[in-house]
Amino acid sequence: MLIPILITVAALVVVVIIAVALRPTDFRYTRSTTVNAPAAIVFDQVNNLRHWEAWSPWAKLDPTMKETYEGPPAGVGAKHHWVGNKKVGEGRMTITQSKPNELVVILLQFIKPFAATNTTEFVFAPQAGQTLVTWSMFGKNNFMAKAFGMFVNIEKMIGKDFDKGLAAMKQVAESKAPASI
Repeated sequence: MLIPILITVAALVVVVIIAVALRPTDFRYTRSTTVNAPAAIVFDQVNNLRHWEAWSPWAKLDPTMKETYEGPPAGVGAKHHWVGNKKVGEGRMTITQSKPNELVVILLQFIKPFAATNTTEFVFAPQAGQTLVTWSMFGKNNFMAKAFGMFVNIEKMIGKDFDKGLAAMKQVAESKAPASI
């Protein structure tokens, strides 16, 4: 009686492993908003990592989070390291590309609660006194991330955070925009 049960359990484990392994490796999560401010103002909110505290959806999850900055205050080489509670974990961001008022690319390294390395990209498209901001994160899912994704809609979870961040960034940037816009 025990052997058929063990065989069934082993078969189920193999099926789950195969199902996880067949899930997509590459991912990309993207959200956009239009901000009533010039691209230069919106770009500055991203390109200067110290400005993230005003709009980042994660900054509010742990007001006692320890943060350090290295390198230049903005642009390529600017770095931000954080250590926080279980909601924000630990990680670091490094700006790897910066094209004024057009693009910021960030190497995003999560350390805790799980290790992962992804790329975050902000694209700024000026549109008659406004700026279309597109925030994307992309990378590769490891086996554990693929398994987690079977039970949790990661795109929806990350998308909600991006939407909150973009709404806050919009508010901050619009408050800094000249009144004529």
